Amino acid sequence: MTRDISLSTPAVAIAAFVTLAVLWGGSFVAIEAGLHFFPPLLFAGVRYLLAGLVVLGYAAVVSDRWIPRDRTEWGAVAVAGTLVIAAYHALLYVGELHISGAVAAVLVSLSPVLTAAFAAALLPSQRLGPVELGGFLLGVVGVVVVADPSLGTLLSGGSTELFGAGLVLAGAATFALGAVLLRPLRNDFSIVPMQGWAMVVGAVVLFAGAGVRGESPAAVVWNATTVVTLAYLTILSGVIAFLIYFALLDEVGPAQLHLVGYAEPITAALISWLVLGHLIEGRAMVGFLVILAGFLVVERHAVRRVVDARTPRDADA
Repeated sequence: MTRDISLSTPAVAIAAFVTLAVLWGGSFVAIEAGLHFFPPLLFAGVRYLLAGLVVLGYAAVVSDRWIPRDRTEWGAVAVAGTLVIAAYHALLYVGELHISGAVAAVLVSLSPVLTAAFAAALLPSQRLGPVELGGFLLGVVGVVVVADPSLGTLLSGGSTELFGAGLVLAGAATFALGAVLLRPLRNDFSIVPMQGWAMVVGAVVLFAGAGVRGESPAAVVWNATTVVTLAYLTILSGVIAFLIYFALLDEVGPAQLHLVGYAEPITAALISWLVLGHLIEGRAMVGFLVILAGFLVVERHAVRRVVDARTPRDADA
């Protein structure tokens, strides 16, 4: 059992939601900036090793039990570490060598739609009806709009951007698959230490991948940008944002918390403009709106429950 962070009022919960969207949206921009000076898998590995150790230290203080004790709990750590942390971030970081962080944030916003699709394929209790299938296809259309995989793009040398978009989309798919595979492994092990262990396991896998790719610590260029981006990704986006996420998960539940994924591209675009001077193309924003529409169709029942719960009802006369 963990002594949870309390979000005492709706105003505090809203502030936490906005803060989480800003911190995680900014992470896409920080990755883009840091990749000029840090090999991608080493960058992700160092980030999650440091963040994981901090989260585990916090869990050791606030949790009654912070070490997994059986096969199911270690299985959950392994799935989260290899898919949600390592595979997703490896593909995201390498993908951002070819596309901007703001565009990557738009593509990653497809994750909740992909999660519903994987759940329908792998979990007997989850099915996609015709309407949900239409929502999934809407999300795919949004990705196509963002990626623009046209013959003209390929002939004009845009294939490297298309390759980067494909990597980020594959990363979003591994994240969604990991989220679905974790569902049968749910247990009473607190999410905070589980996330800390997953970060450490993911970091080890990322370091192994860096070795396979031939990445060397000697290639790191240490300067102000490297330190600031690594500190941001480790402390703000890694530790503080995850603690806010855990608190919001208890307060509002997963359905409503999914909406933070659709605030991230907006904050990523704004921060990219403010910090790097990059403007996101209109095509990417149109694609984002189509992906958002797909999510609202797929998760329409959960969204309706959230709206109903938040709507005040008139008292009986």
